[in-house]
Amino acid sequence: MSDNESLQSEKARSPIRLSILDTALVGTGTTTHDSLTATIRLAQRAEELGFTRYWMAEHHGAPGVASSAPVVTVGALAAATSRIRVGSGGVMLPNHVPLVVAEQFGTLAAFYPNRIDLGVGRATPEPRTAMVLNRMLSRYGADEFPQQVEELAGFLAGSFPSNHPYHDVFVSPRAEEPPVIWMLGASVHSADIAASLGLPFAFAHHFGRGNAVSAFEHYRRSFQPSVTLSKPYTMITALVVCAPTDEEADRIGRASDLMFLRLFQGRPGMLPSPEETEAHRWTHEELAFVQQRRRGQAIGSPATVHSVLKELLETTEADEFMMTTQMYRLADRIRSIEMVKAMFNPDYIV
Repeated sequence: MSDNESLQSEKARSPIRLSILDTALVGTGTTTHDSLTATIRLAQRAEELGFTRYWMAEHHGAPGVASSAPVVTVGALAAATSRIRVGSGGVMLPNHVPLVVAEQFGTLAAFYPNRIDLGVGRATPEPRTAMVLNRMLSRYGADEFPQQVEELAGFLAGSFPSNHPYHDVFVSPRAEEPPVIWMLGASVHSADIAASLGLPFAFAHHFGRGNAVSAFEHYRRSFQPSVTLSKPYTMITALVVCAPTDEEADRIGRASDLMFLRLFQGRPGMLPSPEETEAHRWTHEELAFVQQRRRGQAIGSPATVHSVLKELLETTEADEFMMTTQMYRLADRIRSIEMVKAMFNPDYIV
């Protein structure tokens, strides 16, 4: 089955598909090895539960994040699982040469046929890290992201026009089934790029900014069929913390609230432990930050999470839902995805 047929059949089989985005957060008192091992275990449990895909983000310059090299983690995840699609959510293309990305993910696709996704975005890290990453990418201007995506697609498919300067550049290895390229973003501009190139579009609702409804409407209205995709396909990503009660979910979710608050304050660090989080004394300004960060996200009991996700999916009419889980304990993350999976069972009763 081709990648295009795979996406369309996923849409036809069920009104919504469930997936996971992981940032491999490193907790206080733990190691990077612990974080990446937890990522493997969560992906294996997601596969057992029937989730569609498991993606790894790309973040640089953050001591509490272990997902700076998605091509490596995607390979490890693919080797540790057997059916679930794995991929990047995403590769920040301005940090890379498209040819190298095509070679890396083409190799993964050759190892694991019809299981590799290549989500691409254009977010850049903080200035010092960006300067190091971009030393060899100076020929690409800030507005040339669409060109990079087109080059990447051309390298993966070997389909440059005869008059293109790269038409005779051979990418090795070239997988029989290239990875599916996804456009990631949180704006109408990203939706426009996805539509013009005929790519599936994933909206980063968990960023807490942008309007998914208007972005999806523009994407569907402007979509141009391609060899990748014949019809529009959308996915929306949200932060989910699901626990037996609203109070427990609120408590568990405070760890990532505190981590991102410190990042916002210019003090990046590890994901705080439950003890560290419990000891923190929140100011009114900090609580306002938490309220803003959680707006539109699904944090609470199964009934609360179900209500939030139901409204989100009905409003956006997304074809697929991807949840990001940012909790200190692996057991809490596994329980959370199990609860979400259960609530999408046709027989689920709130």
